Amino acid sequence: MERSFEAVLVEQCATTLAGVKPASLFRYQGADKRQPREAAARWAKELAPYGITIRVLKYCPQTGACLIYLYRAGWLRSILSEPSTRAFLAGQGYGADQSCQELLRQLSRRLCLEREFPHEIGVFLGYPLEDVVGFIRNRGRNYTCCGYWKAYGDPEAAQKRFDQYRRCTAACCEQFRKGTAITQLIAA
Repeated sequence: MERSFEAVLVEQCATTLAGVKPASLFRYQGADKRQPREAAARWAKELAPYGITIRVLKYCPQTGACLIYLYRAGWLRSILSEPSTRAFLAGQGYGADQSCQELLRQLSRRLCLEREFPHEIGVFLGYPLEDVVGFIRNRGRNYTCCGYWKAYGDPEAAQKRFDQYRRCTAACCEQFRKGTAITQLIAA
């Protein structure tokens, strides 16, 4: 049975909707090739007044599957403007003085055109920089703890954050199942 765009959006993006995490990413493939992009465009309009943006980062013309990115623009701009994040992204081949939108366009191009998955995406999802750097340096091995991502710093701090994300997701999904509108799940 195909799950609705809205059900997947809540399940995969609850933490961003609730204001606990700056961004989320999910894959969605609808009943027909146009449906995911149309749903993303509809929800982009619906969520824009709340400071939440949706964009399709990658589209597969054969299957119609989309990689959909939902983010809180102000929070993301703040993360991407931090000097340590800028330096890291520059080291990954991003322009040092690119705007948030330009960085996202480059990330989208990398997702679509490069053979290797761009692991710097963790920065765009709000993962701690030390964990993103640790994952790349260690090629996904030698982590201190694993949950929503592989952590390379303090395992207790990471586990607390993972637990917060799990509780938030469970609460939002339960409210959605009971009929709460997606816009009512959004924290200011």
